[in-house]
Amino acid sequence: MKHPTLPHHDVVVVGGGQAGLSISHGLRAEGIEHVVFEKHRAMHVWHTQRWDSFCLVTPNWQCALPGHPYRGDDPHGFMKRDEIVQYLDAFRAHVDAPLREGVAVELVKPLPEGGFLVRSSEGECSAQQVVVASGGYHDPIVPRLAERLPAQVMQIHSAQYRNAARLPPGKVLVVGSGQSGAQIAEDLHLAGREVVLAVGDAPRCARFYRGRDVVDWLADMGYYDMPVGRHPLREGVRDNTNHYVTGRDGGRDIDLRRFAAEGMQLHGALTGLDADGDTLRFAPRLREVLDQADRTYNGINASIDRHIAERGLQAPPASVYEPVWQPAEERETLSLSGAGITSVVWCIGFAPDFRWLDAPVFNGRGHPVHERGVTRVPGLYFIGLPWLHTWGSGRFSGVARDAAFVVQHVTALRSTRGTPTSSLHGVLDDALPLDAGHQLVGAT
Repeated sequence: MKHPTLPHHDVVVVGGGQAGLSISHGLRAEGIEHVVFEKHRAMHVWHTQRWDSFCLVTPNWQCALPGHPYRGDDPHGFMKRDEIVQYLDAFRAHVDAPLREGVAVELVKPLPEGGFLVRSSEGECSAQQVVVASGGYHDPIVPRLAERLPAQVMQIHSAQYRNAARLPPGKVLVVGSGQSGAQIAEDLHLAGREVVLAVGDAPRCARFYRGRDVVDWLADMGYYDMPVGRHPLREGVRDNTNHYVTGRDGGRDIDLRRFAAEGMQLHGALTGLDADGDTLRFAPRLREVLDQADRTYNGINASIDRHIAERGLQAPPASVYEPVWQPAEERETLSLSGAGITSVVWCIGFAPDFRWLDAPVFNGRGHPVHERGVTRVPGLYFIGLPWLHTWGSGRFSGVARDAAFVVQHVTALRSTRGTPTSSLHGVLDDALPLDAGHQLVGAT
């Protein structure tokens, strides 16, 4: 419903990354008037928060944004940072969205008469529907103990890391071993820097197995098409850390044990800092987390073995990873000054920040509750979140499907304008049935 005094849009899209522009692509195809608000510039994160050697961890063929598939000559390669930016900038040109860059959305709030109030840095407007495409990685996570580290120790978040040369001489403490932490530790290691790595619970997987990229095998097995509701963990899968692996130099495994054998110093997860401001404390679980990561690695390969056997496929022989290094002892403390650590790279992720969205769509942990991006508030949607629908939802491979689904709901709601809001979800459910087994993602 239009507000009597405010400028009005049929749809407001919040966020100008690949998810927001994918929504714009679908809305344009349906002839639906809309605007895309972007706080910074389109594809801001890809332009400003990736290190110099960054590359995709999934093969190029999975880059399948709507109307803009990968068209290069290396579908099984891994685009580097500048190539990714070129691909995304070309997608932006392809979509030609009604984009307003440098406009921060400060408030979205349902209106009593229907629709939404949208307050931004350039003023207020109303919208019949709103798509939140700002992602779920907003605030870099840095623990409070960072405030007590010596002032001479340089501290940066993974979003700020560019290359080894920008860090001062001396050892580097990398905290976290998810995709960013493992890859940054490798980048520093390859640059000849001494690295201390605080290893978390992240799993790992092989890059290649039995003659193919593991991603190719998993795609054939339908894993990237498995919706949240059919996953054994259900919505709990959204809390999982991504497997560490790399596409660097054509793609390879990341084996923290091999790094340790080559001189990298591994500890368990960082748990605290003593009152002296110098002694770090680590969980005595290094052996356990390394073993668990290897079990995941071998488990994925074993599932590929079963797939090959069940279908009688021809492939190179199966294998099982055997550890190349074992920790001799669990070192629970480390002196920053004694070890010569002069910089810390925090690689422990990001926290969502949806404080600007004043709508009853969040669970007790601040995560949106939705069903494939569709919330209980008619006309309010999310896209671009990890495991919004499938594993590909937060990647280039699945966003087109997610965007098409949300746009279908936007279109259906427009066609039911005038229907009482209490009846809208039933109308939409009848018009657009969800996959069998689906449920509210994020519900507690």
